[in-house]
Amino acid sequence: MYVLQGLNAYGRSINTNTIFLINMNKQDMVDWVHGKIGGTKVQAEEVVAGLLDAIVSTLKKGGEVSIAGLGIFSVKQRAARMARNPKTGEAVKVAATKVPKFRAAKALKDAVK
Repeated sequence: MYVLQGLNAYGRSINTNTIFLINMNKQDMVDWVHGKIGGTKVQAEEVVAGLLDAIVSTLKKGGEVSIAGLGIFSVKQRAARMARNPKTGEAVKVAATKVPKFRAAKALKDAVK
């Protein structure tokens, strides 16, 4: 959801490279890329989809994706374990699985503080 785009609190024009967002989704990313590189929205959507697909396919292969200033996407192996069904209290075996993991870079941590 856009809060401000191209205007400051007084309604005056500001640098449009700065976009203030409360939440950002894939379509917002497409809009941002489209604003930066121009072209068509379809081309911007292909860029965003391609980037996300590249990250996902690398993780599927067990690799990791490192983006300087943002962080590292990787895959973590979670061991098999015993858990309890909260409704019945019965012990249940949970199979081993792989889960995606994200480790934030120091620059991102400092920026969010």
